[in-house]
Amino acid sequence: MRKKVIAGNWKMNMLPDQALEYITALEPLVKDSNAEVILCVPYTDLFYSLLAVQETNIHIGAQNVFYEESGAYTGEVSPKMLKCINVEYVIIGHSERRQYFAETDEIVNLKLKASLKEGLKPIVCVGETLEQRDAGKAKEIITNQIEKAFKDLTADEVMNTIVAYEPIWAIGTGKTATYLEANESIKQIRNKIQDTYGKEISENVIILYGGSVKPENAKELFEMSDIDGGLVGGASLKPDSFSKIVNY
Repeated sequence: MRKKVIAGNWKMNMLPDQALEYITALEPLVKDSNAEVILCVPYTDLFYSLLAVQETNIHIGAQNVFYEESGAYTGEVSPKMLKCINVEYVIIGHSERRQYFAETDEIVNLKLKASLKEGLKPIVCVGETLEQRDAGKAKEIITNQIEKAFKDLTADEVMNTIVAYEPIWAIGTGKTATYLEANESIKQIRNKIQDTYGKEISENVIILYGGSVKPENAKELFEMSDIDGGLVGGASLKPDSFSKIVNY
């Protein structure tokens, strides 16, 4: 059975002292959870957060990474830099990176391969806009994104990757795909993976739902057959609400 994974994405929030305070408050609330608990924090919080989660069941991830190992790339951070301070996870291809920073499927693929090479566990995001959904292109969009993100990846590499389906129209809007809609989209992602890598791989890849996940809807979402947890945005900024999602 696939394990449940609940990942919080703080986005551009939390100073280091706030991160330490948050983790101190969260740890006793989630210490008995059977789910994998991940906090994806800003670069400036990584080192402090990694110290704070020692001897806890909380894991730390970054929100972005570059695909080169080193070089004249001012402002970028490489997979090796993340790995050397013991970061475990990294979000790749979040819709905000695609929208605001012009990340393409090809760039997502490069970042994914570079991160896997260094032993990071990527959380790769796919999802459609409202316009694409209304035009009946949601399946085409998300399966194309999966195909391009996984280009030239081995089956083992795919197994070490978490997918997050995030309908762009539901991020930060308060709107949520219905439980059946979210599950159906994730089934389509599994079917696409099965076409390339076979049934065993597709049935074991962890796929999360991201899009206004809240304590009020977590149970219904996470009990669906193909949803393995959540990539949580706004509701991850408060320990109380995030812990309720973890302990759905």
